[in-house]
Amino acid sequence: MFLTKEFKFNAAHNLVNYHGKCEKLHGHTYRLAVTLQGTPDEEDMVTDFTEIKHAVQELVLSKFDHAYINDILEQPTAENIALRIFKTLDKPLEKPNCRLFEIKIWETETSSVACRREDLK
Repeated sequence: MFLTKEFKFNAAHNLVNYHGKCEKLHGHTYRLAVTLQGTPDEEDMVTDFTEIKHAVQELVLSKFDHAYINDILEQPTAENIALRIFKTLDKPLEKPNCRLFEIKIWETETSSVACRREDLK
């Protein structure tokens, strides 16, 4: 089964290794989807949604929400943001019956990137 919890956060960035309008400082309301893959446990749940919420709040949103992402990542593309969040949440969300499957980040309503385990560097 795949279990997904979504979040939103606001942040600013500029792309330093890019030539175009996104090299200038600008912001987004990002949408973040955290997806775990697993099997239901003895409570018939892959995991409790509140466990994901607490981990994301503490480990991701507390750092990224209303932040200048260039202070966190040298080149804060959606790809690099998704990769960083995957690496950050991978171990904390792992349980005997499930583990992190995918992080998906939308910069706009129609533009997103997905990061899965095989994308880890």
